[in-house]
Amino acid sequence: MIEKAESFDYVIVGAGSAGCVIANRLVTLGQAKVCVLEAGPRDYNPFIHIPAGFMKTVENPNVNWMYQTEPSRWTDGRRIAQPRGKTLGGSGSINGHIYNRGQRLDYDVWAQLGNVGWSYAEVLPYFKRCEHRIGVGDETYRGREGPFVVTDLDWSHPLLDAFIAGAVDYGLPLNTDYNGATQRGVSVCQRSIYKGRRMSPARAFLHPARRSNLLSVKTEAHVDKLVFKGKRATSVRYFQFGQAKTVEANREVILCGGVFNSPQILHRSGVGAEALLAEIGVPLVHALDGVGEGLRDHCYVPITTRVKNSDSLNERSRGWPLLKEIANYALRRKGILSIQPTLVYITWDSDPQVQNSDIQVTFTPASYHEQYEKGLADYPGMTVGAWQHRAESKGYVRARSSNPYEPPIIQPNYLDAEVDRKALIGASRLARALSTTPQMMHFHAGEVLPGDQVQSDDEWLDFAKRNCSTTYHPVGSCRMGPTSDPNAVVDARLRVHGLENVRVADASIMPTVPSGNTHAPTLMIGEKASDMILGRTPLPAVDLGN
Repeated sequence: MIEKAESFDYVIVGAGSAGCVIANRLVTLGQAKVCVLEAGPRDYNPFIHIPAGFMKTVENPNVNWMYQTEPSRWTDGRRIAQPRGKTLGGSGSINGHIYNRGQRLDYDVWAQLGNVGWSYAEVLPYFKRCEHRIGVGDETYRGREGPFVVTDLDWSHPLLDAFIAGAVDYGLPLNTDYNGATQRGVSVCQRSIYKGRRMSPARAFLHPARRSNLLSVKTEAHVDKLVFKGKRATSVRYFQFGQAKTVEANREVILCGGVFNSPQILHRSGVGAEALLAEIGVPLVHALDGVGEGLRDHCYVPITTRVKNSDSLNERSRGWPLLKEIANYALRRKGILSIQPTLVYITWDSDPQVQNSDIQVTFTPASYHEQYEKGLADYPGMTVGAWQHRAESKGYVRARSSNPYEPPIIQPNYLDAEVDRKALIGASRLARALSTTPQMMHFHAGEVLPGDQVQSDDEWLDFAKRNCSTTYHPVGSCRMGPTSDPNAVVDARLRVHGLENVRVADASIMPTVPSGNTHAPTLMIGEKASDMILGRTPLPAVDLGN
């Protein structure tokens, strides 16, 4: 039996990063009556809020969808874990805390693809409105009064200092703010951690908005589909504690389910490629071939080294040292429990002859199990990760059936594009070089992965096939683009092409993958979408002087 439907101005599907921002802004700026449907539980789990708890949430099905990719050629037939948040705050409650906007070029390309209003100068005001930057930063680029706190690392270690010093001596410039004028160079990571606790989207946006009686947040609400009258979205059908329910949207339904859930919800709602819908037994509401297509992600490989002449996070995470760290965190909110898993970011070039800032290298003073989600390795070590910024390989996300509890089919087609393979080889070689600078050799006790036997391009590619993984940055499955783009799903105002009263606002709308983590851009999308939904005048573009 279905209960009588509740009615709201807006229904937001998913309390992830963008969903939390939009809910806050619709209530506080628009005085609208809003319902948020979240499939997961409240964000009570303590490991959400302890920064090092990331290693626990990444394998916890209570707060994580625990998705996996399909096997593919360039992953040697392996399935790769695709963690996604299933709680208030979404993936922003289980991610690795990094705050990285990407490069100016990323957003200018979005605009060049026909997405009016999405150039860097035009999205920068929304990055700034969202952000409460504590630390160094040019006021042209950084926000100081927003709800989302961004801080610098306040923890030091000999391996960290040696890695940065070695990178600078190698020829990379020190960059004190990669979210400023340029991303290029070596930087200590900025992160969404404040006073020793995770700054999640729920903490920054959703929970403050819940003080208003205009906002209703329903957890454990697993969305089945959108309901249409003709081409107009009118309500959302969901299941809560085994009971089917419906909530009506008088103005709009806003899909914020994320890269894997937004397209499969559209599929189950009858929106997508006609052949696919027929295959899964869903009646066609609107043919839109691009739904679920165009998936992209960053594919990385680790270079792991045993450590001598110093400890690493591995030893500090066990036995008596761990008890000391727990006490330090409990009393002072300091120590290894208060830091993010990645400590240094480098943006550089895969080919020294072509300066296009196309790769990223990261550093952490820890070694991990070959299956990253299984945690730290049993030996002292350090890891330098490498990946390509602007991946060209494309895949897809598809509903497996009309059953809302079946996970989607996820196929990123990692390294399918030759340019991605070449860039990854260049990034890997740079990562090894930065692991073996004179400063690092004092601590270098032998390369574990891939090992000295890997030297040629073919050997690097073989290693990548057997060991590459995701950096958890999928985008593009509900791509933004004009009607002339046959695979575009939403227009520049995030309205689904051919439908009424339904938008998508999450990382799935990104037409290309940014040169960095996707959390900060997704928060920006939420900020910009809220103004579009409310019909507010866009914030003025920032004058960047060129």
